[in-house]
Amino acid sequence: MANLSALPITARWPAKYPDRLQLYSLPTPNGVKVSIMLEEIGLPYEPHLVDIGKNESWTPEFLSLNPNGKIPAIIDPDGPGGKPLGLFESGAIMLYLADKTGMLIPGDAARRYETIQWVFFQMAFVVLMFGQLGYFYKFAGREIEDKRPLERYRAEAKRLLGVLDTRLTGRQWIMDDDYTIADISLLGWVRNLIGFYGARDIVEFDALKHVPGWLERGLARPAVERGLGIPKRA
Repeated sequence: MANLSALPITARWPAKYPDRLQLYSLPTPNGVKVSIMLEEIGLPYEPHLVDIGKNESWTPEFLSLNPNGKIPAIIDPDGPGGKPLGLFESGAIMLYLADKTGMLIPGDAARRYETIQWVFFQMAFVVLMFGQLGYFYKFAGREIEDKRPLERYRAEAKRLLGVLDTRLTGRQWIMDDDYTIADISLLGWVRNLIGFYGARDIVEFDALKHVPGWLERGLARPAVERGLGIPKRA
C-alpha cells in the first residue's frame, strides 16, 4: 500500500484509502472536469473537499501540492515508476489520466493533438472570458457603472460559443463520434455560463444551432451527472 503520509496535504485532508488516487477539489467548472473524467474512466479515487469559500486552497497544506492555489489537484499513489505523483491544473491532470488509462483521447497522433488543441482552447480562452463575464454580469462587477467591460466579455463569450458551434457542425462531439477530454473540459463552463451565471439571453445561447444539443447530450451522461456533485459540498 502506498504511503502518502510524507506529503503535507494529507495532514489536512487524510487519505482513508491511500492506494487510491486522491482528488482535492470543489464542484466548480474547473473542479468538476477531473471528477467527471474519473467517473468516466472508472479509476478508483478518494475525493477531498477543498472549500475555496473558506480560503482552504490558500493553506500551506494545499499550496504544498498546488503553488497556484487553485482547484483541482491530485495525487496518484501509483504514478510513473510506481511512485506517487502530484499534479495541478485540470488540463494537465486530464491529459495525464488519459495517458495513464488510454481512455478519452484518440490513439491516432493527429487526432490526439487535435483533441489537445480544444482542451487548450478552453484553458486559454473560455475559462477566462466566461469567468469575467460572470463577474461583471452576476457578481460585484455588475455594480460598476461603466458597462464597457461587461460588453467586451459578453461579445467575446458570444464569439467563443460561435467557434464551438461551428466546430460542432455535423458532429455529435468535438471529435466527431468520439467523446473525449475536449468535451469534458468545456461542458462545465458552458453549463455554468447559462445556468449559474444566468447569461443565457445576453450571449444569445438559444440562437446557436449545435451547442445546446451537445450540452444536453453531455449533461445526460451518467458520469457527468455524478461528477457535477463531486466532492460533495459540506
